[in-house]
Amino acid sequence: MLDFRTMRHELAEVYDLAPNEDLAESMRDIHEKMDRVVPWPDFVKAAPYIAAINKLKVEKDAVILAHNYMTPDIYHGVADFMGDSLQLAIKATEVEAQTIVQCGVHFMAETSKILNPQKTVLIPDIEAGCSLADSIKASGIEQMRAQYPGAPVVTYVNTTAEEKAASDICCTSSNAAAIVRALPEDTIIMAPDQYLAQNVAREVPEKTIVWWEGSCVVHERFTAQDLRDYKEWNPGTAIIAHPECPPDVVDEADFSGSTSGIIKYVMDNKPKQALLVTECSMASNISDEVPEVDFVGPCNMCPYMKKITLEKILWSLHSGETEVHVDPELGKKARVAVERMIDLSNKLGI
Repeated sequence: MLDFRTMRHELAEVYDLAPNEDLAESMRDIHEKMDRVVPWPDFVKAAPYIAAINKLKVEKDAVILAHNYMTPDIYHGVADFMGDSLQLAIKATEVEAQTIVQCGVHFMAETSKILNPQKTVLIPDIEAGCSLADSIKASGIEQMRAQYPGAPVVTYVNTTAEEKAASDICCTSSNAAAIVRALPEDTIIMAPDQYLAQNVAREVPEKTIVWWEGSCVVHERFTAQDLRDYKEWNPGTAIIAHPECPPDVVDEADFSGSTSGIIKYVMDNKPKQALLVTECSMASNISDEVPEVDFVGPCNMCPYMKKITLEKILWSLHSGETEVHVDPELGKKARVAVERMIDLSNKLGI
């Protein structure tokens, strides 16, 4: 657990982190990317952290990989690469920097370490976990294998290295249906997200899909009645849902896709009003790129993603905390499942 008092005392001794309007003015191009969602006074406070982080990245030979659920100050201010789980996994294999700072949750940092065992991988808050990753253990996968002999295990990347190592291939929400469709077996085990599996089963009816009963704390809270009510109150709004939502929620949506798929849909279609049925930062991060779109309605905040802040990123780069480690033998086994996913995704053109 971070010692905030020590962290803040040491950072204050090394960096001038007081709000600085002149510095913020010199970074107007960055603020323009989040002008609709980050008020100028808030950016003035963030500017010293953004400047210090971007300077340290060069000095430490580091890159920042940021998930689409990061807040706009991170997403637009300090990230070198942004994307969904698949995009970040692929990018982790391509970066040349010696240090990767993973701005996301712990399984994402583990995935980067699995793919780059020789590199230093940092996560700004080790407690940035995931309800899906916590919902299953490798023993659960073995239990499913015993129940369905011969069925391959397709494990969501939202899992720890141990579960990846016990799997045949990984998937993300953007490639799950394509991967399941491409496997030769008729029965497929999917873990741990029951709703992603149920939504994939409807996309790939020629397969028999069985699943582990895990779920995402963000997406499981949306209900079909919520969306029906919103349609009644705001007719004409485009409803765009993540496939980690329950199937009856997805049924009420105009489009369902991964975080990258959601972004592409909004960019391509530019609906007058859009309700993103996913994590709150999704709309915030793309708001200024599509000023003609009015993002409306409820969203759910991920308590784990929001543990990552500019202050913690600066501390991580400054101090080298917290480094992510994966047992080498476990990492080798897990890498097979992740690389199979990346290779198959590339072959399928995803």
